[in-house]
Amino acid sequence: MSSVKLLNAAIDNLSMTDLLSKLTEGVVFTPNVDHMVRLQKDREFFDAYQTADYITCDSKILYYISRLLGSPICEKVSGSDLFPAFYWYHRSNEDVRIFLLGAAEGVAAEAQKRINKRVGREIIVGAHSPSYGFEKSEAECQHIIDLVNRSDATVLAVGVGSPKQEKFIHKYQEHFKKVKIFLAIGATIDFEAGNVTRAPKWISEMGLEWLHRLLSEPRRLWKRYLVEGPTFFWYTLLQIVGLYVEPFARTEQKSANPSECDSVTI
Repeated sequence: MSSVKLLNAAIDNLSMTDLLSKLTEGVVFTPNVDHMVRLQKDREFFDAYQTADYITCDSKILYYISRLLGSPICEKVSGSDLFPAFYWYHRSNEDVRIFLLGAAEGVAAEAQKRINKRVGREIIVGAHSPSYGFEKSEAECQHIIDLVNRSDATVLAVGVGSPKQEKFIHKYQEHFKKVKIFLAIGATIDFEAGNVTRAPKWISEMGLEWLHRLLSEPRRLWKRYLVEGPTFFWYTLLQIVGLYVEPFARTEQKSANPSECDSVTI
């Protein structure tokens, strides 16, 4: 499995089909522009990324930048696309039992109800919407671990926003007894519950889903997209001209072997 080096992240060059066929265990993170900027300054977030088993492209902007750099990512595989593809792929696999963690009170339960109806079986075996700031309470985190363990889930889908979800998975991964697959899925639970509407596919394909989200939630997202987002292009320019310096030491490297997408690591 090859990877594309974009700043200090190694993005796996996998199609959705390839990922679904390979994903039997492990941690999946899906970086976007916000993640890439945060990876330059948040050591804990960076360390969490180093332990992910699969890192896929969650942004058309990253997709296009990889082409500019001369080593194209073969497909955008966002968390919001991966999750429904994942549960549909495993709709008849009784060994796949998913727990949803995230969103506001009652939203995860609504997503559970809708997904199970769509799939035709109880593939979502539990759902919980944690309190705001739950990650700072060891007692609440332990309560979540107990809920998941009692549910008999083999997949934990965490949608509490970045970097909380990646750090939570990194810190507590070993505490979940039967969970084999961890998915960091951002706002996906809201989408699945019908609580938030995703951008039309044509907007997403143009790389403008960020604009749709900004217009939908300007007070919450303006800083991410209008202040921190442009920083990414500065870092990218530095990489293009050979002046980019990684801020943290890397603990391991992804393989640079050719992948199904016939790409190489830059």
